[in-house]
Amino acid sequence: MSGRRCIKGVSTREGTLEGGRSVVDEQAVIARVRAGEPEAYAELVRAHTQVALKAAVAFGAGADAEDVVQSAFLKAYQALGRFREGAEFRPWLLRIVVNETRNTVRSAGRLRALAGREALLLGPEPLIPESADPAVAAVREERREQLIAALDELSEEQRQVVAYRYLLEMDEAETAEALGWPRGTVKSRLSRALAKLGRSIGATGGEEHE
Repeated sequence: MSGRRCIKGVSTREGTLEGGRSVVDEQAVIARVRAGEPEAYAELVRAHTQVALKAAVAFGAGADAEDVVQSAFLKAYQALGRFREGAEFRPWLLRIVVNETRNTVRSAGRLRALAGREALLLGPEPLIPESADPAVAAVREERREQLIAALDELSEEQRQVVAYRYLLEMDEAETAEALGWPRGTVKSRLSRALAKLGRSIGATGGEEHE
């Protein structure tokens, strides 16, 4: 399988984001596509590929992430005529990505790509100087395991809202739009999720790390 997938000749590895946000005028681009300039869609593909890939891996696509994103962009293109004028493209696209990921995960018989989600949540590990106490590395690994275990104790809705808010760095309004929930629901489920994470991590690590 090729590592690159293209929509109308545009590689889905060519994401161009600035501070996590699109640098294109989305409404203008969408208007151009609707007006009969389909090649303009490439600008949206480039602008949102990175966050789409991040979402696919976060929700369990694993090695299939690029295929999932390719399919999601195609479905978004096909549905662009139904896109609500004035709405933000990113939350709408990510709903498609997440749905496509779920379909892929379900058909493959996998729940989540734990290693991929772990890497996205925690980022690259800082280098530890050779002179550092070996216990530092042990503590860091222990906390990593605690976080993964705590995430697995959340309900599906709680994992979703945590992923959107902190993993994909979406604000409350974007999270509500992406999930199709009222903002009050986002706020309450996030609050419960964070409280549960805090209790889980505290219960497993509080005695050792006071």
